[in-house]
Amino acid sequence: MILIVDDKPENIFSLKTILELHSFPTDTALSGEEALKKILRNAYALIILDVQMPGMDGFEVAEAISGYSKARDIPILFLSAASTEKKFITRGYSSGGMDYIIKPIDPDILLLKVKTFYRLYEQNRELNRIQASLRSEIEFRKKVEGELQERAGELHSILESIPQLAFTTRADGKIEFVNEQWLEYAPSKHEFPLTHPEDADLAQQWERTVASGKPLELEIRVRRKDSEEYRFHLLRAMPIRDGESTAKWVGTFTDIDDQKQAVKRKDEFISIASHELKTPLTTIKAYVQLLDRSIPSDDPTRMYVERTLAQVQKLDNLIVDLLDLSKIESGKLKFNKKMFSFETTVSNAVEMIRQTYPDYSVLRNGAADVEIYGDEMRIEQVIINFLTNAVKYSPDVKDIQLEAAVDPAGSVSVRVKDYGIGIRKEHQSDIFSKFYRVEESAGRFQGLGIGLYICAEIIRRHEGAYGVESEPGHGSTFYFSLPMKHRTTTPQ
Repeated sequence: MILIVDDKPENIFSLKTILELHSFPTDTALSGEEALKKILRNAYALIILDVQMPGMDGFEVAEAISGYSKARDIPILFLSAASTEKKFITRGYSSGGMDYIIKPIDPDILLLKVKTFYRLYEQNRELNRIQASLRSEIEFRKKVEGELQERAGELHSILESIPQLAFTTRADGKIEFVNEQWLEYAPSKHEFPLTHPEDADLAQQWERTVASGKPLELEIRVRRKDSEEYRFHLLRAMPIRDGESTAKWVGTFTDIDDQKQAVKRKDEFISIASHELKTPLTTIKAYVQLLDRSIPSDDPTRMYVERTLAQVQKLDNLIVDLLDLSKIESGKLKFNKKMFSFETTVSNAVEMIRQTYPDYSVLRNGAADVEIYGDEMRIEQVIINFLTNAVKYSPDVKDIQLEAAVDPAGSVSVRVKDYGIGIRKEHQSDIFSKFYRVEESAGRFQGLGIGLYICAEIIRRHEGAYGVESEPGHGSTFYFSLPMKHRTTTPQ
């Protein structure tokens, strides 16, 4: 808006008419005092100010305006019917004026100057807005930077206090901070620790991790600079996010060599104990079977012999599982892969469960009458394990459903559903882990928690998939699928 200040209404009317015909909004004042009051209340893009007015003349009004912080940047265009002598022009500029228009007014000259000053005002206002925005952005960035530095200082203090080798890197993976322990293993502050020649190339692994932006967890052997002994460490590195992008990485190397050795000794003990138990147990089982056959069917003692034989069979199954576990851990679990009838394998497993648990009803749905390439005995072992668990964990409902199907995409699948106790959601992701048992059922049901772990390993070695769907109190569905493919490699 443009403010017109003149003590003569006819002058104001003519100026107002010219400007509004060209879409310039206007406001008016008949004296310097009125003009100053309006300037305090409103914002103007330009002030057209008459020099010769009673009371406060134009020069005095301009000088007063220059003292207002809110209005000092408003351009002032003087109107003067007086002489254009140098002293008047000089005083006008010194009092804050930007230009002169001499009466009588030439409308074309007036509009040209108004348009120029209006455009300059708009540009100046936009520049001020940008400047204010930039100033605000700078202040915000300074605040954020200060907070980040404070957090980085806290993080570095924490990393210095922990026993692990700790480090942080920039978003591009370049190391920027390491704690004191790091220097006992690494050649410098900018290099990773010395790793075992047979382990993965740590530098290449780190490049891939940074490129993926995903957390890293890696077991690797490193050694102190003053030692030749390599010890297992667990490397964990996490990206620190700033919105959608990675701001930096934080990582640690934790010494797990003692735990690894303890696990190795435990696995060796399990392997030795399983082998040592297998031979006498086989002998006991044979003698009990002979005793069972030699006792007449109507002899009351036969019941106790059969119960003994059932317990011996359970013990034999446990030992077989322990032997399989030790073979998995040592990488010696063998597979005899060949083409076999999948439907026959499923039927044999179902029939075995029906004979072993005559009180339970196994209901078949669907069929998978195809041949697949794999280890028939190991696949049957998985199906029997799923069915046995269904029996074990559904003591009150005797119905079990088994569904076999062929997927048009090229796979076969088996789903075993029971109506037993079910598994809570938070336990389902761990149910296939080694020695894992759900706490609520551990006291009620026997087992070591290795059967499903062995099943998972068998399915993995057949390049298949597995999982569980369950709801507490409504039973569970264990399933697996295998690709239908012809033999492409030698048997394992």
